Amino acid sequence: MFSLDENSLHVRRLDLWIDSPAQRSRCFVSHGHADHARAHATVITSPANAKICALRFSKQSPPRFETHAFNDPWELDGHRLTLFSAGHVLGSSQLMIEGELGTFVYTGDFKLEASLTAEPPEVKRCDVLLMECTYGRPHYVFPPRAEVAAEMVTFARETLGAGEVPVFLAYALGKAQEALAILGNDGIAVTVHGSIDAFARVYDEAGVALPTYERYRTTFDGTSALIWPPFRALPKPSNGRRMRTAVLTGWSLDRSAHVRYGAERGFPLSDHADYPALFRYVELAQPRKVLLNHGRRDFVYRLRAAGIDAEYLEPNAQLSLF
Repeated sequence: MFSLDENSLHVRRLDLWIDSPAQRSRCFVSHGHADHARAHATVITSPANAKICALRFSKQSPPRFETHAFNDPWELDGHRLTLFSAGHVLGSSQLMIEGELGTFVYTGDFKLEASLTAEPPEVKRCDVLLMECTYGRPHYVFPPRAEVAAEMVTFARETLGAGEVPVFLAYALGKAQEALAILGNDGIAVTVHGSIDAFARVYDEAGVALPTYERYRTTFDGTSALIWPPFRALPKPSNGRRMRTAVLTGWSLDRSAHVRYGAERGFPLSDHADYPALFRYVELAQPRKVLLNHGRRDFVYRLRAAGIDAEYLEPNAQLSLF
């Protein structure tokens, strides 16, 4: 049996927590974003994400990492567990648990479209699927990734050509490295915030080839594109050049969403599945039951309208598969 206790998923038969926001004795951590990663006593995760988490937890007491490669199953208390790629950011993984009562998959954050800097995503068939549904409304249909990348490059080139500084606001882990790859691979000089550089070094250690870039130090001459975390104070170019800001987020499909980030415009570059991809995942996984978390509750009704047995996972819910 598993349950949602204290807003944390707990597999009782295995005494295993999943992406718990509270520190636990043993917890599976799907990826290194701050809303999922905590320094538990024992962290079960992929090798690449262990390095990301070690960096994130560097100022805390280090956890014990139990790492498992993608698609290399192991046994735990009579169950078979497997990590496989979520395609969200480097090292992000989904968790499959197989037992005598059936197969359960937890997606964590995921996307189905291939990217430049994360492992290719996978989908596995299961009996019960617990998936995120961040973009679970019909208008969240992202343009092809190549189209968004081309628009980002055009924005950067036109801004630099006008003697101004293109600034891309992107989360330090995942989105920033993807932006770096997009711009740098097209020959655009890039400068990044120190936190972005720190995670980029982990990417390099994991074998992800990133273009050459500069780490921001104490001065910035404004002759390159700048990749910067949202809501961090921007540096002022030493030559006084004007900055033009663009935020990289799937929420940019919402009218004026870029204003919430203090940006002039937005590009819908996302590391999550859009609305069609959520349905596509369910179609490929073919579960008999779909549970939802981390997103739009009304997506439940959209699945049910399509004939799918679905519910939003509520606190204190208990399910009998495990």
